[in-house]
Amino acid sequence: MNKFSANDVSKSVAEWSKHQQITMIGGEILVETRSHSSWGGAVTATMYLPVVRSHVWQQVTDYPRWVQYFPDVTKSEVLHRGEAKRLYQAAKKAFLFFTAQVEVYLNVIEVVQQQIQFRLERGTFVDFAADLSLQDCQGGTLLTYAVQATPNIPIPTMFIQQAMQLELPANMRKMRQVICGS
Repeated sequence: MNKFSANDVSKSVAEWSKHQQITMIGGEILVETRSHSSWGGAVTATMYLPVVRSHVWQQVTDYPRWVQYFPDVTKSEVLHRGEAKRLYQAAKKAFLFFTAQVEVYLNVIEVVQQQIQFRLERGTFVDFAADLSLQDCQGGTLLTYAVQATPNIPIPTMFIQQAMQLELPANMRKMRQVICGS
């Protein structure tokens, strides 16, 4: 698996164009897809939250609450607490003619109020990695969520990337709604 970090794919606030900053502060979610593997996809989404970083951090590290952020996630529980956490998540996704059920056991590393790294320990993916990073921005917080994954069932990359590109922004809007209480 490639070395992966949201820092590699996210930009600092200073690197965003003025138009992109205004667009994000106005509620848009910026999405960038990239190739990952022959059966996988990778996507990065960035959004502005009109709340301080410490509040966002408190919300996103409440892992059982992730079922509220991502409607397809049916279970999210912390299996081990400590310096390195272990997390179990299960999800159910309906595709055209079938429903896929996935589960992952993740190793979670937190850099307080800056970044969360999720790395696959085992599960129904060939590979899975995600990074969530937080940056201060105009009295609020920029949240960047970068994911790369290859399912263990052969689905063409084009379909994986398209699903990620459509669904991640919807999930991020839901996350913003829950975090901001609106």
